[in-house]
Amino acid sequence: MSVFSALGFTTPVLLWALLALPILWWLLRAVPPAPVRRRFPGIALLLGLRERDPESQRTPWWLLLLRVAALAALILALAGPVLNPSRALPGQGPLLVVLDGSWASARDWPRRMERAGQALEAAQRAGRPVAVVTLTDPPVGEIEFRAGEFWRERLPGLAPRPWTPGAALPDWPAALPEAVETLWISDGLARDGRAALLAALEDHGPVQVFEPATPVLALAPATFDGEAVTVTARRTGGPEQALTLLAIGRDPAGAERDLARAPLGFAADALSAEASFTLPPELRNRITRFQIEGARGAGAVSLSDDSLRRRKVALLTVREGNESLALLSPLHYLREALMPTSDLVESASLDDLLLAGPDVLVLADMPSLSQTETDDLTTWVEGGGLLLRFAGPRMAGAGANALLGAPGQADDPLLPVQLRAGGRTVGGAMSWGDPRSLAPFPDNSPFAGLPVPADVGIRAQVLAQPGPDLSERTIAALADGTPLVTRRAIGAGQVVLFHVTANAEWSNLPLSGLFVSMLERLAVSTQGGAPEATELAGTHWQPEQVMDGFGLLSDAGDRAAVTGEELAPVLAGTAQPGPNLPPGLYAGTALRLAVNATDAQTPLTPAQWPLGTNLETGVERPEVPLAGYLFALAAAVLMADALATLALGGRLLRAALVLLALGAAVPQAQAQDIDPRILEATESVVLGAVSSGDAQVDEVALAGLRGLSNALFLRSSVEPAAPMEVDIETDELSVFPFLYWPVTPDSPLPSPDANARLNRYLRSGGMILFDTRDAEAARLSGGTTSAGRRLQQITAGLDIPPLEPLPVDHVLTRTFYLLGDYPGRYQGGTVWVEAAPPDAQRAEGMPFRNLNDGVTPVVFGSNDWASAWAVDERGMPLLPVGRGSTGERQREMAIRFGVNLVMHVLSGNYKSDQVHVPALLERLGQ
Repeated sequence: MSVFSALGFTTPVLLWALLALPILWWLLRAVPPAPVRRRFPGIALLLGLRERDPESQRTPWWLLLLRVAALAALILALAGPVLNPSRALPGQGPLLVVLDGSWASARDWPRRMERAGQALEAAQRAGRPVAVVTLTDPPVGEIEFRAGEFWRERLPGLAPRPWTPGAALPDWPAALPEAVETLWISDGLARDGRAALLAALEDHGPVQVFEPATPVLALAPATFDGEAVTVTARRTGGPEQALTLLAIGRDPAGAERDLARAPLGFAADALSAEASFTLPPELRNRITRFQIEGARGAGAVSLSDDSLRRRKVALLTVREGNESLALLSPLHYLREALMPTSDLVESASLDDLLLAGPDVLVLADMPSLSQTETDDLTTWVEGGGLLLRFAGPRMAGAGANALLGAPGQADDPLLPVQLRAGGRTVGGAMSWGDPRSLAPFPDNSPFAGLPVPADVGIRAQVLAQPGPDLSERTIAALADGTPLVTRRAIGAGQVVLFHVTANAEWSNLPLSGLFVSMLERLAVSTQGGAPEATELAGTHWQPEQVMDGFGLLSDAGDRAAVTGEELAPVLAGTAQPGPNLPPGLYAGTALRLAVNATDAQTPLTPAQWPLGTNLETGVERPEVPLAGYLFALAAAVLMADALATLALGGRLLRAALVLLALGAAVPQAQAQDIDPRILEATESVVLGAVSSGDAQVDEVALAGLRGLSNALFLRSSVEPAAPMEVDIETDELSVFPFLYWPVTPDSPLPSPDANARLNRYLRSGGMILFDTRDAEAARLSGGTTSAGRRLQQITAGLDIPPLEPLPVDHVLTRTFYLLGDYPGRYQGGTVWVEAAPPDAQRAEGMPFRNLNDGVTPVVFGSNDWASAWAVDERGMPLLPVGRGSTGERQREMAIRFGVNLVMHVLSGNYKSDQVHVPALLERLGQ
């Protein structure tokens, strides 16, 4: 095909005939020749006569132009003009298909596989050898070119990887044979090494690039500021886009669910957007990942780790063992406040607590520690721990103790400030008279933004020794400026002191919700980010779960541990994940870290190809053949020529009268009003979804049949058209071989006329799949559901044959795939089909019975198959099924069941005829 911009011709050689048009013009002007003038006296006898049909001496120029235009239109039409022709590869020599195969390719992987499949099919027809290379999984050694059929069989096994190709130029391009054509299926992102690889491939032959124009989406790891969890999404640009971000985790029963949803909106041409979640700690601790709804790929998934999860808090219990009432215990209110959000560890041994690796260690009114314990605690705090201390009578009364010391003594390493002996108490020398309220929290405090209840009052406290750094270390104070909570950093950790008791003895702060919020803020301030490289040095991290290119997690199995030195650059954003360190969850001795496919530093620059590169974007306009239009134009011009000739000859009126007479004599055909949808359904196989009366259910049903049609197109010889919604009251049902009927508790009942139409449809070979979509509810209730009762009412007027649960030897279990289970979005529901005749016997040597030859007209079930089949416009799954790889396997089995259903209704029980094979072979042998 010759291509000129957006116009091409299938037979461009015929365009040479256009050069003959000027010659034709000259001939039409020259023939007939101009008359010769001769003097003849007898001509005087003709004077005064009028010519009834005068003829022009020469053909008018405009009439000649009209005829030449008609001939030009015919020549162009015969040349096969095509608007927006596809730019296919020339089709000579070996073909190399190169796929980037990164996480950015997963967003529309089916389209990329479809394009690769088209190239392999064309190469197979042409007998060209083919090689397929994935840059994220490069070949070892030389590339082997095989037949197109070899690679077509292996194409479904290809999948994107959750990392990007390396920047170094690989060795295999140098070993390519000469005259190799390359189809490069790009992920759309610029990266180092792409230009060098392109130049190396172009040295061996032409390169065509397929790069869909859909924007690339990527999530950065979530951050938590103490109030809200914020997730930043980035993209490569594009128009305004409204998305939804899901926070996914496990419910108390262990099932994975959407715990929260937040809008994620990109303005036009915006490159980033944010979504925030304000969640209670109990819910936030359950989050395992964030994911863009409807997007597929590791880049659209952000795993969460211990930075958002429950902290391990250690409580050092009183060693004397003489605690009295629970409400007077210094640890009672701490337990109540921390238990919903933290994992508590309690012991009277400080050594045992430190061995547990806590994030926070709490000392409530614990003034006396040995020197060894003080040293161990100091080392632990310097390593990043938070020591949370509370005052009390013992701390206030230890005036002579070296821990408190007199003014001027050296700082105690486990106190943020020096303390005065005694305390500030109502009724004493420093009595206030009334309890003091809290001052608003300063902006630099971890408590900033928390509302201060007016009813919280402090009756007693320990006092801080005045000093130059007291105000800097005060993070909460009373209304009169007296420090209430002080903090001091020690190494990578910190020590925090509440100058009141942890129980209600000195204040009612532990009784308020503010107390819980303050403890939560303090716990969040520990382990808030990834460990530094120095902290990771010498450590080992065992992968627990790894992520694939589609963003699905699976068990890491026996993968070897990685060192902290390998993990540090990936967490810092200076290196990208790869085959040896894939995205996933990695566990250390006391911490789990998430490695995501993308972070805030991942480059998202669109790929820039050199000028002249043959680039397909996947959004090209479809080919439009123009030959028919040109033939119609030529016919119209010739009609105009005929009318003009008649007008010049004065015969136009007579010709018009003759045509009118002929038109009146021909009887007018009566046009029959036919729905264009029905006419379209007669041209190909179309699956129908019966309207349920619920717009959302009907939308999912159509999406499910769209996904099933795509699967049939890719896996079988059936090429269905787009599915249609069917109204059983008005539409012609016979053009639909298969109807999916989702049943809801409010589904409308068919009228008597509709029942008659449905019965004719079932008798004529159609199949209806009734799906109540309530297998889970039926399993939990143990009885008939409301949708099941509605199904009984709907089918009351139908000729339903006797039914039985789908037997294992039914032909439906093997029409295309061998199946033993028939799940949808749910599983476990019974599938009912027409019962086999009582005399059906197992044939000798066959694993199944000789069942009836007819197709079961109805199938009943409750597994919600449409939700498992449903895909969006890009071919991506629309709704979640199950959990992780197990759920994807369940979706695959649901698709296989749908393929079996359609193949069953289209081909009948042809596989049951296998029971006759032994007899036929025996007769042929005779």
